[in-house]
Amino acid sequence: MSRKINLDAKTMVRLLTVILSLIYLAGCASMVYPPSDIGRVSTPGIYHEVRRGETIWHISKIYDISLREIINSNRLPDASKIEVGQLIFVPGVRDAASGSNYAWLTKLESFIWPIKGVVVSYFGSMKNMIKNKGIDIATSEGTDILASRGGKVTFVSNHLKGYGKTIIIDHLDGFQTVYAHNKDNFVNVNQRVKQNDVIAKVGKTGRVKKPTLHFEIRKKHKPQNPFYYLP
Repeated sequence: MSRKINLDAKTMVRLLTVILSLIYLAGCASMVYPPSDIGRVSTPGIYHEVRRGETIWHISKIYDISLREIINSNRLPDASKIEVGQLIFVPGVRDAASGSNYAWLTKLESFIWPIKGVVVSYFGSMKNMIKNKGIDIATSEGTDILASRGGKVTFVSNHLKGYGKTIIIDHLDGFQTVYAHNKDNFVNVNQRVKQNDVIAKVGKTGRVKKPTLHFEIRKKHKPQNPFYYLP
């Protein structure tokens, strides 16, 4: 036997409200947001679309904001792997980068890889209870080592403990680069070098047993992850 259910107007309104709420929530669940949007609804800023050749360091320079702020705001698991077209949230910025910003950036000398080879030890990795302050790149002995950026040579040693033959270049903007385990050093302290100049040959001096370049990028003498800066 069927039973007829009579609902008053107030009950009908309540029921309709519940149904509409469930439909709305289901719709929201199907919406896709960029991962970097999560938890940042109230944070002011803009999105920057990554262009070819740009690194996180480039973007930080364009907007005059620290690398760490960009990395933390976007929750990047690996800041060295950003792709062309990717949207990067830049906190605290009101306007997108203008043409003049990009014109300035093209004049800014970027870091380049000092050699071509295989990275065998990464920034922050541990070996023999020693934390890597840069990256180690394996290649053939005698390979040319290039200056990653132009600057002034501030340190040259043939017997630095653990590092062997070592060169440090000051790039005169708060950054320095370190090149170690060299076979031969070709520059002297106070010498000016240009980007791509051959400054040494790959060797196996110091603590390494195979031809390896130990490469560091330092900001105000503090080691940085080179992958944030290298193209």
